[in-house]
Amino acid sequence: MFINISELISTPLKTETFKVPVDMPTYEWQGEHFPFRKKGMLLLNLSNAGVRKVHMEGHWDGSLGIPCDRCLKEVLVPFHIELDETIDLSSERQEDLADDSYVEENSIDTDALINHEILIHFPMKVLCREDCRGICLKCGKNLNHGECGCDRVSPDPRMAAIQDIFKNFKEV
Repeated sequence: MFINISELISTPLKTETFKVPVDMPTYEWQGEHFPFRKKGMLLLNLSNAGVRKVHMEGHWDGSLGIPCDRCLKEVLVPFHIELDETIDLSSERQEDLADDSYVEENSIDTDALINHEILIHFPMKVLCREDCRGICLKCGKNLNHGECGCDRVSPDPRMAAIQDIFKNFKEV
């Protein structure tokens, strides 16, 4: 959804409050799609902050279903986003507005704003629990549900020559 801020820019001391839904069905990052499990309303307070400047304050709460990095079980990851910034639309700042992909001419793209903020707050590693054991590399069983019986010992490749010597001189 786009919020037109042209009236806010041109009217000194003007303030408006917006409560807008997030229209994205999923969050897309690096080719992966993460479903929203909770999407709250984005609450924005916009006010004129001077000549061609708009101050933006607000917050949004939501959550995404992100797979565990070890066992691929979906984990509910909450996001609490607080916004507090001033958008400068003056002619000197037009080049820098390309960095703010959610600001276009005299409007704010709220979905792009949420997308940008989720990217900033996206966790580096997601685990279903601290002691997640992951999945077996041979059979694919979730090791959190029990052992699979596969031989998962991976020999040190630096010791391969010595292992061959031991195999050749093994006592019968």
